[in-house]
Amino acid sequence: MALPWLFEFWALPHQLPPEATASGGAWRTWVCIGGRGAGKTRAGSEWVRAQVEGGRPGDPGRANRVALVGETYDQVRDVMIFGDSGIMACSPPDRRPEWEASKRRLVWPNGATAQAFSATEPEALRGPQFDAAWADELAKWKKAEEAWDMLQFALRLGDHPQQIVTTTPRAQPTLKRILGLPSTVSTHAPTSANKAWLAASFLEEMQQRYGATRLGRQELEGVLLEDAEGTLFPSALIEAARVRELPALSRIVVAIDPSVTGHAKSDVCGILVVGAMTEGPVKDWRAYVIEDASVAAVSPSEWAEAALAAKARHGADRVVAEVNQGGDLIAGVLRQVDPLVPYRAVRATIGKAARAEPVAALYEQRRVKHMPGLSLLEEQMALMTAQGFCGPGSPDRVDALVWALHELIIEPASRWRDPRVRTL
Repeated sequence: MALPWLFEFWALPHQLPPEATASGGAWRTWVCIGGRGAGKTRAGSEWVRAQVEGGRPGDPGRANRVALVGETYDQVRDVMIFGDSGIMACSPPDRRPEWEASKRRLVWPNGATAQAFSATEPEALRGPQFDAAWADELAKWKKAEEAWDMLQFALRLGDHPQQIVTTTPRAQPTLKRILGLPSTVSTHAPTSANKAWLAASFLEEMQQRYGATRLGRQELEGVLLEDAEGTLFPSALIEAARVRELPALSRIVVAIDPSVTGHAKSDVCGILVVGAMTEGPVKDWRAYVIEDASVAAVSPSEWAEAALAAKARHGADRVVAEVNQGGDLIAGVLRQVDPLVPYRAVRATIGKAARAEPVAALYEQRRVKHMPGLSLLEEQMALMTAQGFCGPGSPDRVDALVWALHELIIEPASRWRDPRVRTL
C-alpha cells in the first residue's frame, strides 16, 4: 500500500537531487531542467514532500516553511498544488496537506506550511521568511530578476535552507546566473525520458514537427540554447526563416568547410546543401538551406564521399570548398571519388565574421529560408558575432553556409549590379 508513495522507487535519475556540488559541498539551489513533459513538476512536488514530511504524519520534517513561486498565482495553484503532478496528487492520504484558499497556503498535519506567491509581484516576498522554496518555470518569469532576488532574501531560516528550480530552459539572464553559481547543482532530461507517462501520439507528433529544429532542442530536449551577445543571427531571424517545402530552384550547391586531418580531435567537416531561386530582379532572389550533411572526425576520403552523396541526393550542380587548409589536396580528394565533379575552390582573404556579415544581411532581408533538420547549424549561427565565433572549436557549419550563400546569391548579385556585366 505504501509503494505508490515511495518516490525514490519510481523516480527517474533527473528527478532526484544530486548529493553535493562539484566541489563536494552542500548545495543551495537545485535546477531541474527538462523538456516539456519530462517530469519536472513531479520532481518539485516530491522534493517539497521530502522536505516537510517526517517519519510519521505528525513528525516534523527538515523544513517547516516553504515558498511556492510560479509565474502567476493561478499557475502555482493549478499546476504546483492541484495539478496532475502537483503536491496534492503526490501526497498520501495520511500526509496530505489542507489548502487554505483565503491565506493561499498549504498546511500539513505536522504543522508545516507552504505559501503561494506570484513572480509578477516580487514585493510580496518582502517580509516572509522560509527554510525551503520551489520556483517553477523561472525561465519565463516576466520579473525574474526582482522575484528571484526577493526570494533569496526570504530564504533565511534553518541550518541550511535549500530551493529547487524546475524549468524548461531559455537563454534568460537570471537562469544563466543561477546555473553559474558554485552552490548550484543541476539535472537534465529530454521529454522522451518520461515517455512511459506521455501519449505516444504526442511524442510522435512533436518529433515530426520540432525534432530537428532549434525550438525542439529547447522545448523537447531541454537544452539551454543561447544567442551570443551581439550575434549576427538572432534566434528571431532563424525562427522567421523556417519553411517545410521547397520551391523550384534555379541552382543547388554543396559547400564544404573541409577537415584536412581525420582523428578524434579534428573539427567537424562542415557540409551544407543550399539552393537558390535567382529568377527576376536581384531583390527577389531567395536561398534555401536544404540539408546539413556535416560529418565528424573522419578521413578526407570519407567526408568527400559524404559531400558527393549529398550532391547526388539533391541534384546539386557544383561543389564549393574552402582551400585555405589543404589547397589542391581538396580537389584531389573529391576527384578520387568522382573525377568529373563540377568543383570550385574558394579562398578566405578576410576573417570569418567579415565574410558572415553580408550573409547576416540576407537573413535580415528575409531572403534565406531553412528546411527542417538544421538545429546544429542554427546553434553555431547564434554564437557568431561581429567580433568572431563565441563557441567552442570552429564554426564549420556556418563557414560552409557562408561559402554557399556567397556562391549562390552574394557574388552573382554583385556581378549583376556591375554595369559592364548588364551591358553584356
